[in-house]
Amino acid sequence: MADVVVSKDKGGEQRLVSLPLSRIRVIMKSSPEVSSINQEALVLTAKATELFVQYLANYSYRHGGGRDRRALSYSDLAHATQEADAFQFLADILPKKILASKYLKMLKEQMREDEEEEEDGEEDDEADS
Repeated sequence: MADVVVSKDKGGEQRLVSLPLSRIRVIMKSSPEVSSINQEALVLTAKATELFVQYLANYSYRHGGGRDRRALSYSDLAHATQEADAFQFLADILPKKILASKYLKMLKEQMREDEEEEEDGEEDDEADS
């Protein structure tokens, strides 16, 4: 059987999870579908969250440049969310960083494309008339 990692809180009491349960309870109660939260469900949600964060960090470290630097960076996490199918739901939360100048250039190109599409649509409407 797998060993359970137990941490100690401020009072020296052993805990199964290291995330603050009160914060997780607040997040869970923010959903309108949730009326009450069982203590077991709260602990299991906290443990599952810890395991997911640990998996994401390990995956990002192994598949990013963190191993070379011996450190995990934001860019490693962003790269993992872009590349791995399992983390695609995080792509909007952990986007790759770009310079402001590149972003402005992308916006200008997008606006130019939108204008060209509008002009093409107007020409098609005039030709149909």
